[in-house]
Amino acid sequence: MKEEEVERLIDFMTQLRYNFCDPQLLFTALCHSSYAHEEKQRGRKDIQSNERLEFLGDAIVDLLIAEYLFRNYPEAPEGTMSKIKAAAASEDALALIAKDIGLNRYIFLGHGEELNGGRERESILSGALEAFAAALYLDGGMKPLNEILVPHLVRYIKQIAAGRIVFDHKTALQEFAQEKYRTLPEYVLVREEGPAHMKRFFVEVRLRGQPLAIGEGPSIKDAEKNAAKLALERLKEMED
Repeated sequence: MKEEEVERLIDFMTQLRYNFCDPQLLFTALCHSSYAHEEKQRGRKDIQSNERLEFLGDAIVDLLIAEYLFRNYPEAPEGTMSKIKAAAASEDALALIAKDIGLNRYIFLGHGEELNGGRERESILSGALEAFAAALYLDGGMKPLNEILVPHLVRYIKQIAAGRIVFDHKTALQEFAQEKYRTLPEYVLVREEGPAHMKRFFVEVRLRGQPLAIGEGPSIKDAEKNAAKLALERLKEMED
C-alpha cells in the first residue's frame, strides 16, 4: 500500500477504536472500483475493488438485521419483519450508517468519481458499508460486528419499527396511493441538467395524471426517490 493509503487506514482505525489484524481487508473494503481501475491503469497489480466484499457483506447485514428482529420482536409476523428488514437494509439506510461511522471520509475514489460527488452517492456509500461489514467479519468474526455495526443498525431498526422513519419512499407512496386513491404513481423524467460527468436528473411524480412533486438527483433512480418523498409529504399534509 502507498504511504497515504496507510495513513488513511490508521486514521480510520483510530476513530473506530478497532485495529484490523489484516489492514488489507479494510483497504479493500474502502477501495471503490473507480480507484482500483485508475490504479491498475498506472500498472498496479495488487489491488482489487470492494465488490467481492460487498457481495459477502450484503448477506451479513441481512443476517444481523434478521437475527435482531427475530430475537427482539417475538410477536411480529413474518411479513412485518420482512418489511422492516427491507427498509433497514435499503440503500438509503446503509448510506446513512456509512456516514454515521465516517466511511464517506475514508473511501478511496477515482478522480472522476470524486469530482462527480461520489463521496455522497448513496450507492457507493451503501456498497462500502456492506464491504466494511464483510471486512470486520473476516478479520474478527462477530465480535467487531456487534461492537461497531450492530448498534447503528439497531437504532434505525427501532425507528423504522415505530414508524418514525421511512426509507423506501417509492414503496410507501405506492401503498399510500393504492389505499387512498386506488391508483399507482407515475414517474416522468422532465429534464436533465449539467455536463455528462455531473448530470442532474429531474423526475416528476404524478397521480392520475396530476403532478404532485419534482425530485432531483445524480441519477434517475435518486430523482424518483426524492420525488416520492416530497409527494408523500404533500399528500399527508393534504390529509391533515
